[in-house]
Amino acid sequence: MPAGALAPTGVAKERADQYQGRVTLYVVIACIVAAVGGSIFGYDIGISGGVTSMDGFLRKFFHSVYINKQHAHENNYCKYDNQGLAAFTSSLYLAGLVASLVASPITRKYGRRASIICGGLSFLVGATLNAAAVNIAMLLLGRIMLGVGIGFGNQAVPLYLSEMAPTHVRGALNMMFQLATTLGIFTANMVNYGTQKLEPWGWRLSLGLAAIPAFLMTVGGFLLPETPNSLIERGSKERGRNVLVKIRGTNNIDAEFQDMIDASDLANAIKHPFRNILERRNRPQLVMAICMPTFQILTGINSILFYAPVLFQSMGFGGNASLYSSALTGAVLAGSTFISIATVDRLGRRVLLISGGIQMIICQVTVAIILGVKFGDNQELSKGYSILVVIVICLFVLAFGWSWGPLGWTVPSEVFPLETRSAGQGITVSVNLLFTFIIAQCFLAMLCHFKFGIFLFFAGWITVMTIFVYFFLPETKGVPIEEMIFLWRKHWFWKKIVPEYPQVDNNESV
Repeated sequence: MPAGALAPTGVAKERADQYQGRVTLYVVIACIVAAVGGSIFGYDIGISGGVTSMDGFLRKFFHSVYINKQHAHENNYCKYDNQGLAAFTSSLYLAGLVASLVASPITRKYGRRASIICGGLSFLVGATLNAAAVNIAMLLLGRIMLGVGIGFGNQAVPLYLSEMAPTHVRGALNMMFQLATTLGIFTANMVNYGTQKLEPWGWRLSLGLAAIPAFLMTVGGFLLPETPNSLIERGSKERGRNVLVKIRGTNNIDAEFQDMIDASDLANAIKHPFRNILERRNRPQLVMAICMPTFQILTGINSILFYAPVLFQSMGFGGNASLYSSALTGAVLAGSTFISIATVDRLGRRVLLISGGIQMIICQVTVAIILGVKFGDNQELSKGYSILVVIVICLFVLAFGWSWGPLGWTVPSEVFPLETRSAGQGITVSVNLLFTFIIAQCFLAMLCHFKFGIFLFFAGWITVMTIFVYFFLPETKGVPIEEMIFLWRKHWFWKKIVPEYPQVDNNESV
C-alpha cells in the first residue's frame, strides 16, 4: 500500500482545549458583510413565485398561462402547469449547478473573496438583463447569469463564515447565511406585494431590484479580509497568522494556527481534491455533502417558497391575498432563523434537525388532509379552512427555519478537512441546486397530478431524513473545524469506514 494512503486527513492530534479567542467586532462585521451573498439567493427564491403570478409578466412572456389563469376554477391544481414557466424559474438553478463546480477550484486557488466578487458581478449582470428583458431569450440569459452568481456565492460564503468563526459560536455565525437568505425571501415578498399593483411593468422593478444585494455583495467582497485558512493554504502563513490574531482578539492562537498549518500541508499535497474526496477516509463527509442538501430540498420548502403565491391562488385566495399570505410565510421564515442562531451552539445540530423534522411531518400531513377532504377541482376553500392552511404552512416554515434551513448549509460547510473543503462545498451546492432545479421544474406538474398528495410525498421524505440524522449524523457542536476527522472515528457507524491512525506522541510540542 502506498505511503500516501496512510497519511491522516486534517490534523495529527486534538488541540481543541487549547483554542483561545473571543467573538470580536471585526469577525462579526466580516460575517455580516459576507452573508449578504445569502440575501441574493433568498431574494430570487422569493421574487420568482410572485413575478410568475403577475398578469403583466404572464401576458408578455407566457400568454397561454395567462389565458388558463382566467379560467381559474376549471382545474384548480393545473392552471399554472407550463414547462416554459417552470423553465423560467429553474434555469437559474441549472446554471448555478455548473457554476458551483467551476467556482470550487477558483475558491481554492484564489481564495474565498475571489468567488464572492465573481458571484456579485454575475448577479449584477443577470438582474440588469431581467429587468430590461424584451423576449424569452433575454429573460433566460438573465436567469442564467443569476445562476452563475448563485453558484459562486453559495460556494464561497458558507466556507468563509465557517472559517472565520470561533469554534464555540461557529453554528450561530454560519447561520448568518441562512438569515440573509430568509431576509432576502421576505424582502422579495414585500416587493412583490407592492409591485403587483404597478401593472403592467411592476415585474421589471421586482426583478431589477436584485441588483441592490448584488452590488453590496460585490463591494463587500473587495473590502473583506481573506480567511486565515485560505491564506495559509495558499502559502501566506504570516498574513494568515496576522488575520487570525485580529479576528480572535488575542495573540494566543498557537494551537489553532498549528491546526491550520497541519491541514494546509496536507491540502497542498493533494492535487486533485475531487478525486481525493472519493477515498474511503472521506466517505462520511461525502455522504453529508450529498444527503444534507438533498434532504433540505426534499422537505418541500422551496416548492412552498417558489410558488407560494401560485399555491395560494390555486387554493382560491385572491391575487392580493395570495401575495400577502406568502409575505407572511417569508416573515415567519426570517424570524425562525433567530431561534436557530440562539440555540444551535447550545442545543446542538441534531436536536434542532430532529425536532424540526417531526414538526414538519405533522404540518405536511395536516395540509394534505385538509386539501384532500375540503378542496376539489371546482371549489374554493372556505375562509376558515384557508386561514387554517396558512397557519399550518407557517408552522411548517417555522420548523424548517430553525432546522433544515440553516443546518442544511452549516453542517456540510464545517465537516470537511481543508484539502477537500472547496470541493466538498462545490458538491454540496451542486447537489442543492440540482434538486432545486428538479423540484422547480416538476412542482407545477406534480401539483397538477398528485394534487393534495404532493404534501404527503414531501412528508415521506422528511421522515427518511429525520431517521438519517438520528442514526448517522454525529454532533458537531463545539468541535474545531480542522479536527472534525476525530469525530467520525468515534461514531458507532463511521468508525467502521474511516481508518484509525496512530496519534502523535502527547509529549510532542504544539
